[in-house]
Amino acid sequence: MRRGTPAERSSFGRRIRGRVPRAGHGEWEPPATRTDPLEILALQATTRVPELVPIRYGRMAASAFAFFRGAAAVMAADLAHMEQTGLEVQLCGDAHLSNFGGFASPERDLIFDVNDFDETVPGPFEWDLKRLAASLEIASRSRHLDQGVRSSIVAQGACSYRTAMREFATMRDLEIWYSRLDAATIAARWGAQAGHKVAETFQRRVTKAQSKDHLAALGKLTSQVDGELRFVHNPPLMVPADDVFTDVYSKQTVGNLYDAMSEYRHTLSGDRQRLLDKYEFVDLARKVVGVGSVGTRCWVALFVGRDLADPLFLQVKEAESAVGEPFLGTSEFSHHGQRVVEGQRLMQGASDIFLGWDRFLGEDGVARDFYVRQLWDWKASFDVEQVTPEVFGIYAQMCGWTLARAHARSGDAIAMGSYLGRGDRFDQAMCRFAWSYADQNERDFAALGRAIAAGQVHAISGV
Repeated sequence: MRRGTPAERSSFGRRIRGRVPRAGHGEWEPPATRTDPLEILALQATTRVPELVPIRYGRMAASAFAFFRGAAAVMAADLAHMEQTGLEVQLCGDAHLSNFGGFASPERDLIFDVNDFDETVPGPFEWDLKRLAASLEIASRSRHLDQGVRSSIVAQGACSYRTAMREFATMRDLEIWYSRLDAATIAARWGAQAGHKVAETFQRRVTKAQSKDHLAALGKLTSQVDGELRFVHNPPLMVPADDVFTDVYSKQTVGNLYDAMSEYRHTLSGDRQRLLDKYEFVDLARKVVGVGSVGTRCWVALFVGRDLADPLFLQVKEAESAVGEPFLGTSEFSHHGQRVVEGQRLMQGASDIFLGWDRFLGEDGVARDFYVRQLWDWKASFDVEQVTPEVFGIYAQMCGWTLARAHARSGDAIAMGSYLGRGDRFDQAMCRFAWSYADQNERDFAALGRAIAAGQVHAISGV
């Protein structure tokens, strides 16, 4: 299919402004037909592990930002009421600031990228950017920063996205594909801007992340029983399969996972299949992860290589329908694990070598989709509670750049860059939207608190 010349694509992007003005992205008013957010969360809970759902509510009730993290489905329903540009990309689907961070590339460099793709699906680029902008405002409020500082942080993220997209619009497709943020690139782009504070902060995260690897997981998550490695019992966060079900169901579940892992193997490239074959499956445990994901089925599988000091930990996480699918259309992939993996490979600068998918028959006889990746492979997060507002602003810029690069890999950077333009009109619209939606999030968060206090929602806090 002919894509059009760069000039034609640029003209197309500018024409969209007539249908969807950039300033209009800043307007948010809840529609009269807005679905009750608590109904949306309750609907999600119907497919989850019942005894874990109260933990999800407890984690969401901890703060307005925690609520926002768990309410991706609520925001997707809200964004569906807004005018859409039609400039389609592969969306992260949950691009809040905590879903960016560092992890190890296959070359064993720590790179900064989007790192959560449970909700990935094709859609209009602005959906991801609005979720990022709102998260920056909400997290800034949690820091009790004044309005001017908060708006500056949001504007920095939006401006970084816009200017990066315009930069990608001038690049060859292969140049975009190979672009990524590592420690050296971060120092070169932002080091001078903050007196090297960002580079130093990132380097500290590199050092910390490099210690969070398979050997660290070995010491924290396992113990030796009769000379063999087994997962520790730490309910409800980590529960070995033998303690989750009766003996019969435990054996069936472990056997089903073992069979599924044989199928998962075929979603890897040939060289990585050979590497996986060197490891022997030894144990399985259920693990509670995240905020919004709590209650979905997540397993950790332990494998051993040459000896007990050569462990491999794989996270086997349930993949359900993406929260945007009811509004943007169903994925081309019937397997939701494949949807997650294909989206991740398309958006990330580098992906886990064991990233794949399978279908796993649970103890209830229901087949569910899962995706697989390594656990604790140099994963580094950026604690916005511990940095100066100046560094927070540069972190927002890093997120904006990274999101633009991820979108440019799948979308039309020329059309998007032309639509966004040289000026800050779109940036300011993101600031207004973030402000209004943060107010909405606070109202929804308060509603959850009232429902918990009234006994309408059961929540377990502190877990």
